[in-house]
Amino acid sequence: MSKPVALTIAGSDPTGGAGVQADLKTFAAHKVYGASVVSVLTAQNASRFEVFPVPGAFISAQIEAVFEAFAIKTIKIGMLGTVEAVGTIIDCLQRYNHDQKIPVVLDPVLKASNGGTGLEGDGLALLRDELLPLCTLIKPNLYEAAVLLDEKEALDPVQMGEQAHRLAQRYQGSVLLSGGHLSGPEAVDILFHEGAIHSFPPKKREHCELHGTGCALTSAIAANLANGHDLYASVERARSWLLQLWGVNMKLYQQDKVRHLDHLALSSFLKDQSSTIKPCN
Repeated sequence: MSKPVALTIAGSDPTGGAGVQADLKTFAAHKVYGASVVSVLTAQNASRFEVFPVPGAFISAQIEAVFEAFAIKTIKIGMLGTVEAVGTIIDCLQRYNHDQKIPVVLDPVLKASNGGTGLEGDGLALLRDELLPLCTLIKPNLYEAAVLLDEKEALDPVQMGEQAHRLAQRYQGSVLLSGGHLSGPEAVDILFHEGAIHSFPPKKREHCELHGTGCALTSAIAANLANGHDLYASVERARSWLLQLWGVNMKLYQQDKVRHLDHLALSSFLKDQSSTIKPCN
């Protein structure tokens, strides 16, 4: 395989706006070959969310097949759905990434954007205790960060930075805390990485209301890591791509009732974008 290969382990979204379908389209937009493992099945759209578990043995068999076929450059983990799925992913990471040389980007997906519950109870406890320490970057939203820390949700960027710091200390990795649910017309994202807090330029509120934006962001970060960029540059490039993609989608599909991203609408972006990344202040 001449292209770098990224693996997504996530739920299936039949509408294509989130989950493995969105991840694979995002990988393709970044010139990365995408492999996928379905961890949970869903029947979802803007008004419904049903979950159908996938047996752990089948999840494990899918992962084994992928690692037999490819040299994986990065792993993106999304919705897992059950304690069995979480335990299976932990076992597979310890088997295939025991030295943690493959970057792992995890979106906790504790609650779907359409209101569905992603993970709770014993599954949540196992994710907190054993899966998160195996990850290079975790990307919770405000609600998810509060649940992981057993605290109240952050109300402003200062509190976001403090929670990102605490999560990074607890799990010995980097944390990108998404502020899409902050009150006000704009939202910021906070990255805690290598002992420092980085605040990224705000995005407009309507950008946060499109289905599957969290999946697109984390899979874009994973794709950039697969392409050889460091973590900070991968986050910044992914956000830049997503912000421009939002703009194109808002123009092309503003009359549509289904608020999904067209992940391939910005096909010329990566060719035109300079590889030089200016640091955020």
